[in-house]
Amino acid sequence: MRTNPDTRPLHYTRAAVVAIALLSAAGNVGAAHGESVESPDRKLRLRLVRLAEASLGFEVVYKDRPVIEPSRLGIAVDGVNIGEGVEAGNAESYRIDETYRTRGGHTEAANRCNGAKIGFTHVKSGTKLTLDLRAFNDGIAYRFIVPGSDKPRVPEETSSFTLPPGSTVWYHDLEGHYEAAYDKKAVSDVPAGQWVAPPLTVQLPDGLGYASITESALANYSGMALRADGRRGFAVVLGHAHHVSYPFRLRYAADVERLSKPATVTGTITTPWRVVMVAADLNALVNSDIVENLAPAPDAKLFPKGLDTDWIKPGRAVWKYLDGGQSTLDGVKEFSRLAGELGFEYQVVEGFWSRWTDEQIKEAVDYSRKQNVGLWFWRHSKQLRSAEEREAFFKKLHDFGVVGAKIDFFDHEHREVVDHYQALLRDAAKYRIMVNFHGANKPTGEPRTWPNELIREGVRGMEASKLLARAKHNTTLPFTRYLAGHADYTPVHFGARRGDTTWTHQIATAVVFTEPLLTYGAHPKALLENPAVELIKAIPSVWDETVALPGCELGELTAFARRRGDSWFLAVLNGPSARTLKVPLTFLGSGKYQSLASRDEGTRPDALKLEKTLANRDGSVTIEMPAGGGYLARYTPAK
Repeated sequence: MRTNPDTRPLHYTRAAVVAIALLSAAGNVGAAHGESVESPDRKLRLRLVRLAEASLGFEVVYKDRPVIEPSRLGIAVDGVNIGEGVEAGNAESYRIDETYRTRGGHTEAANRCNGAKIGFTHVKSGTKLTLDLRAFNDGIAYRFIVPGSDKPRVPEETSSFTLPPGSTVWYHDLEGHYEAAYDKKAVSDVPAGQWVAPPLTVQLPDGLGYASITESALANYSGMALRADGRRGFAVVLGHAHHVSYPFRLRYAADVERLSKPATVTGTITTPWRVVMVAADLNALVNSDIVENLAPAPDAKLFPKGLDTDWIKPGRAVWKYLDGGQSTLDGVKEFSRLAGELGFEYQVVEGFWSRWTDEQIKEAVDYSRKQNVGLWFWRHSKQLRSAEEREAFFKKLHDFGVVGAKIDFFDHEHREVVDHYQALLRDAAKYRIMVNFHGANKPTGEPRTWPNELIREGVRGMEASKLLARAKHNTTLPFTRYLAGHADYTPVHFGARRGDTTWTHQIATAVVFTEPLLTYGAHPKALLENPAVELIKAIPSVWDETVALPGCELGELTAFARRRGDSWFLAVLNGPSARTLKVPLTFLGSGKYQSLASRDEGTRPDALKLEKTLANRDGSVTIEMPAGGGYLARYTPAK
């Protein structure tokens, strides 16, 4: 086993090379001015700059053009801004080169970057701090490390991100926490005071490409949101100072005042990584691994085989909540029977299970197991705040053979809530329980550190019954929220909840949205009776390869080719305007493929047409789609 430069253990699928070379920097902040880290392909650079009053600043340059203009780098401790009036000390450079198993859009992640740790001293207080910088081919990241203290201290951040003029941004506010639809605006039109829930996606001017701002490795600290200054800048704001969401005000009115107080940290203050993804096109953006690269590797004691630990298994689930069904033991048994017919691995059971006797729980689990279906049980997060409550709950699930827990209603990013996520994941792992968080914030690399987190919500999904403009929303999400990681949208519905989309569009979302626990919104009987049931049954929950095809446009069109084993799926989601799309099949391997496709037929949203043809990589497919339409095809090697 080797260690990375921050001394946390890494457990590698392949050997990693970590090279450290000492550099010298002396005297004052001027010595650090101009210090930079460059990506391995030398196209991307994170560079320190000097701002007023000897304060730290940075800029990000891609292909010699700005992605982030000179912006403030700052951290305050107990009200003292120790990012101003600093002297630079020693710097050390390092390199990381590793691959590891990942889950979702592809199976292997490449973690290759150049980094530098630069020491500073705040002159007036004598406080030491380290600025850790990394540059990858697909983005940059930085974090602050302030050495430990025996007394609790309050960290704040004064950093910001200033975007180039001419940029276009997609964002949503915090009123629904992380469950909202996205606005698209010119960056110059974003008003001062506007709240932004990361990731903030950016189309850079003059065809330079795309960027997205978020965070990674959130632990022992409050989560980050952004707030616009009205001058193309977005300031880092920690959880206690966020706009308090409607869900939190509704459920936790008594806690609003307490969680408006800044969180303390005892010992070393290590901020999460502040991340800027950078990509030439949308394919590179959706395939970025930077968020998980920056997160710690899993604990080998809890996860001896990492992501491949034997009790952690992605899969598809049925769910009685959005499309009818009985909240009874017989209803659960019926859903498990139907899940078995579909070949699905799981059923998510809402909170009515807690009224059952132990005998009824055992009956449900035993019956479901005979259908090759595992059960997940829902629980309110407030019922699991103490170690004793968590111990009793997870032990009960384990003893009865329940495989997963759906834990709901967090709705805040104060450190107190972040600590709760960590405790739940740790205690669940002790009892070999997989976890699905609802009412949650965005992921920050947890799927790497905690492989038992199979999914979390943090997205405005199918539960939002009043969201009618789903065509625009669904074609925006793959390039915004899903950049941070998996999201439990609970896709596919054939009733009114589908909004302005067709049945084929709905089915195609199960391919486009990254959901290792793929929980369908539709009643399993509706899935079985759908003309495209053969396609539905074939859709996996994780992928070996993902290609975002040319023509993708935020809010207008998503076209993904995704591979599992030797089968490819072509999934297209159309936005609010009708269009005809021609897709070359160059993503296919050599030889002939048998194609089974579902396409829209006419203008009726519930009308779809199934086609079986032969295809190869030299061919193409022409797709006519109404507004909100879609297309889905499976390609399997012809025998």
